Amino acid sequence: MTHEAWVITAAVLAVGVLLVMIIALKVQEFLALLLTTIAFGLAVGNTPPELMDLIVAEMGDSLGQLAIVIALGAIFGMILQNAGAAERIAVTLVERFSDRTISWGLGLAGFLVATSVYIDVAIVILVPMLYGVAQRTGKSLLHYGMPLCAGLSAAYTFMPPAPGPLAASEIMGADIGLVVLFGVVCGIPAVAVAGPLFGRFIGKRIFVEPPAAIAGPRPGDTEATGSSGSSGASGGTGGTGGTGTGGGASGAVSTRPTGVLSGRDVDELPSFTSVVLALLMPLALILLGTAGRLIETDSPIDPTLTFVGHPVMALLITVVYSMWAFGIRRGVSRADLGTLAGTALGPAGNIILVTGAGGVFGGVLVSSGLGDTLSSAMQDASIPLVVFGFVVAAVMRISQGSGLVAMITGATFSAPLAESLGASPATVALTCIAIACGGAGFSHVNDSGFWMANRYFGMSVADTLKSWTIMKSLVGLTGFVVVLTLSPFVP
Repeated sequence: MTHEAWVITAAVLAVGVLLVMIIALKVQEFLALLLTTIAFGLAVGNTPPELMDLIVAEMGDSLGQLAIVIALGAIFGMILQNAGAAERIAVTLVERFSDRTISWGLGLAGFLVATSVYIDVAIVILVPMLYGVAQRTGKSLLHYGMPLCAGLSAAYTFMPPAPGPLAASEIMGADIGLVVLFGVVCGIPAVAVAGPLFGRFIGKRIFVEPPAAIAGPRPGDTEATGSSGSSGASGGTGGTGGTGTGGGASGAVSTRPTGVLSGRDVDELPSFTSVVLALLMPLALILLGTAGRLIETDSPIDPTLTFVGHPVMALLITVVYSMWAFGIRRGVSRADLGTLAGTALGPAGNIILVTGAGGVFGGVLVSSGLGDTLSSAMQDASIPLVVFGFVVAAVMRISQGSGLVAMITGATFSAPLAESLGASPATVALTCIAIACGGAGFSHVNDSGFWMANRYFGMSVADTLKSWTIMKSLVGLTGFVVVLTLSPFVP
């Protein structure tokens, strides 16, 4: 067997070993990626000292910027969550959209929220807010839930600073501003198809009634009677004031509109304008930075735009603003803000390490010459880079369930290929979205999100497959169709 054939064989075997460790042996993703990298590196001829030096160097290179951005993004999301930003967006859009158009507003709400708030947290906060709307209109909960979840899914997988697309962008060496731009272009059709359109279709075929124990008064109602102290759909407990994890309903008459989970008066939530401004601020700054790099004039404005638009500065400016707008100005003590920031860094640490291990795996793949071997084979077979990235991510998503691991693996295998092909910055950014499409779709029983939807919508497993799985697949496939449409026109 030639060296090139053995490298490809070893790479395929490495993916198989990775899947066995994650699925069958339940090894944590960071450890599984690291062990797989070591096994692959030794198999393709690296000496142990060379391999360890390469692993340490690649970990440092992978996490230089990414660790800071993910940490800042996690702090930003925690501050918004604590302030009730997600509730404010949902309440405002539910009030301003009519019953006929509310599904489009919910898709927009999900898309805005998931750029900065973890998707599982967003589901916990927002889905219970739909119970009252579904009760009032008599429609299936899926009619409203699918648009919301489609917006959450599209933003969380297409749009930095969400962890998955951010990790893929860093591993691929993509311009984050271009990834944001392509993420919006591909995300909007994906939300429209998988959200309002599919929600209307599936809502007529599967009637899901809101869980009676926690379907409290809709935001804006002044009178409602609910069950006290009921268990939420997630298994959480609702207190007298309706503050369970699943969103409890108050047992007394409500005289003012309240947030579903927090029990706070809606008037106590931050303003809609301030929340939208905070959510759009990092994206706008990053796009300004991209514009500054593309203009390339002698004006002093260009380096200024590049500086404030660097992902680290964009997130840092946003975090400082959010600490003031949603913290200090609203009476939150500096000590409490410090505690919030510390709490946010726990989940961020896992994401950072998994992403770093994916970057290490990619570095060892590059050093093995896999990129040159695959590029020659793909050119002979006329397989576009975006198709390759999508397929690898989709296979990993279907096999082991985690969208983050799927996107990291897709980027890990696509990065050396993009380098060998000499792909342009725009093509690399578009490939990141193709990888995100593969990581977004095909959620089923091995995905924790599948079971969260199953509990919060109160559905059977069969109905969850018919609704949630198809919705997630439509997000990925619709986005990928847009990627394929754009690909011939991208230089």
